[in-house]
Amino acid sequence: MIWKLSLRACSAGDCLPLAPAWSGGPLGLPAHLLQDPPLRDVPFLPVGTTFYAAETPFARVTGHVWLPACGDGHALRCPLLTALTDLPVGDVQLEPRKSGRSLAWITLSDKGSLGLREDTSGPALADMVADVLPLCHSQGFILPDEARDLRALLTELALGQGYDLILTSGGTGVSPRDISPQVTAPLLDYELPGFRTAMLMASLAATPRAVISRATAGVLGRSLIINLPGSLKAVRENLGAVLPALAHTLDKLHDDPADCGG
Repeated sequence: MIWKLSLRACSAGDCLPLAPAWSGGPLGLPAHLLQDPPLRDVPFLPVGTTFYAAETPFARVTGHVWLPACGDGHALRCPLLTALTDLPVGDVQLEPRKSGRSLAWITLSDKGSLGLREDTSGPALADMVADVLPLCHSQGFILPDEARDLRALLTELALGQGYDLILTSGGTGVSPRDISPQVTAPLLDYELPGFRTAMLMASLAATPRAVISRATAGVLGRSLIINLPGSLKAVRENLGAVLPALAHTLDKLHDDPADCGG
């Protein structure tokens, strides 16, 4: 479907919300406006969706936010469009489509969240995924080991933002601050025990201490969520065990009709 947008002039890398034209945009903020289709709300576009003119990419959805409206007092749910090139002011016809997968990784670290420890595991797992999946968008997050924060972020990334793959790093052991599995499991629509088994076997091949790992994996909405340990070595071992299955799993989550043989 071709959409008609009224663009605000902005430079490559700038990020502006996309609001329905009737609203006049969010209160006090510059925004692009959706002129056609003339809908009350901008249809949901998962993170990584790109707007094209022919085959030229103009902007990409890199998030979603609720913003106060100028008009009737109801908040607007707006996708955030990051410009991929300098955008001129004016009306333009663009086609939104998604090619590739979106990745979010969450590092759980009390010290890291305070800037007292460098996050090495998160960027490493992002690089590993990028080697086996075509990524249209990748974003990292860092949190303290707090159940409320992780619960809220996992729910938002899966159901509110539409990330395809969400990886957590840290919090899979048995210390009092290790909370990833017990936060993740109740949120899942269903678990994927094969992922858990493959990761545990890979860890046990490296150290008998892996028996205390409680990492889980499963599906929330259309998102695959996997818990990984916190150390760089363990991240590589665990993620390496399931990397070959990621593409097939995500294809099936998005209704790929191909047979599962092989």
